Amino acid sequence: MQIALRIITAVLFVFAAAIGLARAENPRHAIASHGDPALPADYQYFPYVNPDAPKGGRISYGVFGTFDNLNPFILKSMRTTARGMWDPQFGNLTYESLMQRSRDEPFTLYGLLAESVEFDDERTYIQFNINPLARWSDGEPVTADDVIFTFNLLEEKGRPPYSNRLDKVEKMEKTGPLSVRFALKADAGHEFPLILGLNPVLAEHATDPDTFDQTTFQPPVTSGPYRIGEIKPGEKITFERRPDYWARDLPAKRGTDNYDEISIEYFLSDSAQFEAFKKGVYDIQFEGNPTSWKRSYNFPAVEKGKVEKTVFENQLPAGMHGFVFNTRRDKFGDVRVRQALAMLFDFEWVNRSLFDNAYKRTESYFQHSELSSIGVPASERERELLEPFPDAVEPSVMDGTYHATRTDGSGRDRTVQRNALRLFNEAGYKIQGGKLINDAGQPLTFEVMTQNEGQEKIALAYQRNLAALGIDMSIHTVDDAQYQRRSQNYDYDLIIKTYTASLSPGAEQVWRWDSRSRDVPGTFNYAGTADPAIDAMIQALLDARSQEDFVAAVRAFDRVLISGHYVVPLYYLPGQRVAYRSNLEHPQVTPIYGYVLPTWWDKRAEK
Repeated sequence: MQIALRIITAVLFVFAAAIGLARAENPRHAIASHGDPALPADYQYFPYVNPDAPKGGRISYGVFGTFDNLNPFILKSMRTTARGMWDPQFGNLTYESLMQRSRDEPFTLYGLLAESVEFDDERTYIQFNINPLARWSDGEPVTADDVIFTFNLLEEKGRPPYSNRLDKVEKMEKTGPLSVRFALKADAGHEFPLILGLNPVLAEHATDPDTFDQTTFQPPVTSGPYRIGEIKPGEKITFERRPDYWARDLPAKRGTDNYDEISIEYFLSDSAQFEAFKKGVYDIQFEGNPTSWKRSYNFPAVEKGKVEKTVFENQLPAGMHGFVFNTRRDKFGDVRVRQALAMLFDFEWVNRSLFDNAYKRTESYFQHSELSSIGVPASERERELLEPFPDAVEPSVMDGTYHATRTDGSGRDRTVQRNALRLFNEAGYKIQGGKLINDAGQPLTFEVMTQNEGQEKIALAYQRNLAALGIDMSIHTVDDAQYQRRSQNYDYDLIIKTYTASLSPGAEQVWRWDSRSRDVPGTFNYAGTADPAIDAMIQALLDARSQEDFVAAVRAFDRVLISGHYVVPLYYLPGQRVAYRSNLEHPQVTPIYGYVLPTWWDKRAEK
C-alpha cells in the first residue's frame, strides 16, 4: 500500500511539475516589437548611460504653463498635471511601468517592475512576472494584485489610452502572487504586448477608487525613484531622490536618476521663461527656434562659459509639425478645401524672412526615415493594402512624385494662388466682393488657436497668405489652461500641433487618427479623422510581423494621411538644440532617440 502511495505521489509530483513548466514557458528578460532585443539577458546597463555617474547634486527644469493636479492618468486636468510624475522627457520620477523602454532600439522593453515576460511566437498572450524585490514607497511589496487593480481601475476611471487597454484583452488572470497573464484578442496586434508592458502600476492598498478620477495635490504612494518634496501649485514642484529605491541597482536603471533633487519651474510665457534661464533660475533650455539659437544666446553666462550649447543628433523621423484642420467642422469636411488652404502657406517666404533659411519643409509624417513615402513609389505590398480603398491616395503620392507646394518666395505667388482657387471653385467657392464665399453666400472664415508668441508669428504669416484670396483667418492666443481645455474638447477650428514620430509607430496612432478616437475627449485625434482607409492601415502596421511588412504598412499609412491633407505641413529642424549650465554633464553616447535627460548628472556631486 505504501509503495502504491509513493508511486501515486511521484506521478502527481511529476504532473504538477509538468504543469508548472508548461505555465512558465520560457521567461525572457526583454521583448522587441520586431526581431530580437539587442541586449542579452546578462546585460549590465544600457549602452547610452554612464554606469558610474555620480549621485547627488540637483537640476531645475523650466516649462511653459501651469499645473493643478498630481494624477497623470485621469481625464480631468490631464494636460495640466505636474510634469515629472509620468514624463517621457524628464523621466517617470514617481510612477513606474511594468517594463523599461530602451532609447537605443526602435521599440524594445526590458525588465523593471516585471523582471521577466512570457509569450508565444504568435503573441496570443503575455505574462508579466513581478520582480520580488519591487517595493512601494511605503515599503509594501508590489504584487500581481496591484497590476490587476490598476488595469481595472484605469478602465473604469482612467483617461485614454489607459482606459482602453483591456479592450484587446480576452482574459486577465492572476497566475501566481507575482504573475499576471493577459490572453489577447485576435485583433490585438503584434505590438500590443509591449503596450501593456508600458502600463503604469498603482498601489492597490494606497489608492482610493472612489476619488481616483478627481484632481489632487496629495502625494501618492508610488514605486519610482523620487518622492514629492515641495509643491507650489501652478508654480513649482520639487522631487527628492529616494535612498531606499528598490530598483537602483537594476540593469535598466543603472546610470540614471542621478540627482538628489529635481525641481520644475512653471512660466506663463516663453519670453518670461527664457529670461529666467538667462538669470539662472533653471538649468536647461530646449531650443526649437534656429534664429533664437543663433542670435539669442549671447548673454553673459554663455560668454563666461557658465552655459554650454550642444546639438544632439538623433536618428528619428522628423515627424509632422503644422496647422491641423479640425474636420469636425463642416467647413473643413471637403479635402479639396483643405488641400487648397495648405497650398497657400508660403514656406519659402517664411523660412527666408523669419528663420534665415534654417528649416527644411516637412512633407511626410515620418520624414527623414525609411518609413517615409516621399520620393518612393508604392511597393506591391503597399498597393495590396490600399487596393480596397482606390480613392484614398492621390496618384502623385502613390507613385512617389508628390511634394508639398513650393512657391517663388514672394508671399504672393500668383501661380500657386490660381491653382488653389481652382480647387476652391471645384468645392463650390468663388471670389465675390473680395471675399471667398460658398454657394450659400457664406464667406470662408475660421480661427486658429495659438499657444505662444512663436505660434502667433507663424499664424500671422499664414494669415497674410490667405487674405490674398479673400479668406479671413483670425488668430486667438489663449493662456495655457484654456488652451489645454479647448484642445481636450476639440473646441477649435485650426490648431498648431506636432505629431512626434519614432521608428516603431504603433498603438499611439489609434489615438491620433483612428475613427475610434474621434469623439472621445482627451485623445490626440486633433484632426477628427474617421476614415476606413486610415483605420485599415493602422491595423496593418499593428499586425505586421516582419520588418518588410511593417515598413510597407507604415508607408501606406503615410500616403493616406498625406492625401487627406489634414495638416498644413510646416517645417523641421535636424538635431536637438540644448543649452545647459556647465555643472551638468551627459553621457558621451547619444542613442537613436537623442539625449536622455534621466542619464545626465551634476558634476558638483563628484567633489
